[in-house]
Amino acid sequence: MSHDVAGLGNALVDALVRIPNDALLDRFSLTKGLMHPVDHARWHEVYDAIQALGPEIHTGGSCANTIAALAMMGADCVYAGQVGEDQFGRLYASRMEEACGQHALRFDADHNTGKCLSIISQDAERTMLTDLGAAVQMPEIGDFDATIRGARLLHVTGYLFLGGPIAKASWHAMDIARDAGVPISIDVADPFVVATVKEDMWRALRDYAQIAFLNTEEAAALTELEPGDAVHRVSEVVDTVIVKMGGQGSLIKHHGDVTEVGIHRVKALDTTGAGDAYAAGYLYGWLNGWTAARSGDLGSRIASLTVGQVGAVVRDVGVLRRAVAQAKEG
Repeated sequence: MSHDVAGLGNALVDALVRIPNDALLDRFSLTKGLMHPVDHARWHEVYDAIQALGPEIHTGGSCANTIAALAMMGADCVYAGQVGEDQFGRLYASRMEEACGQHALRFDADHNTGKCLSIISQDAERTMLTDLGAAVQMPEIGDFDATIRGARLLHVTGYLFLGGPIAKASWHAMDIARDAGVPISIDVADPFVVATVKEDMWRALRDYAQIAFLNTEEAAALTELEPGDAVHRVSEVVDTVIVKMGGQGSLIKHHGDVTEVGIHRVKALDTTGAGDAYAAGYLYGWLNGWTAARSGDLGSRIASLTVGQVGAVVRDVGVLRRAVAQAKEG
């Protein structure tokens, strides 16, 4: 069976909670605005402490966020990753099936489902605790190789390159796509990723990617340049480069032409997943043969909807498809 997009990523449950002040961060010695790698026990220590604040549970992981939003906009998408054989894992699978109508998740009996706790301050800044758990232990892609060969696009993120068995699986997946002539979209994902595996990131972009997504900080970490120059540097190895600049919009360089895209202003409640949402909007336009400018505008619209709510994925299909219609009309 063919699909529009095959996505491979670290399958992480997102627990999101808004805090009235930053006392909780001080209590657990958490640096505001940063991602803190933790183990299963430490994650649950903090998670248990915020129960009274009513955390929301969603599917997460950068790639899964993009795939879910794309599917609810109307694209035919399937997502592969690994979760544990536990309550979080079962919830994750059911939520991805709700969004996409299907999933290609693997279940691991030896590890807990990976999870990310996003603590959202009053200024919309997010502080994250991440336990990768089963997500990075995925040893191989198995039958998903046939799905990749039949897809119109493979979408992955830089988090896959950080290590664990899934890193090897991700390179294998990209080899399959390249050999089958399937375009590859790579979201660089995080400045920390670039700093940790910079050579691998350049190799992935140079040898595999047709589309690359970066934000200002990731572009600077990768190229040591400002966005206006970074977009040209990365375009030396990738056909289409998108640099997301937050409130300043985005820059798209597509086959030599640079397009500036503005934002759709909204009161920010939670910046979690804004870049993933932008990628979903852009890729929807790409799948439908839209111009770079129109695809970028849809990306901006979906990103604004995302930051105006708590949660990385807008779950209202009607809202998403109205945004598609508005971008299509121009």
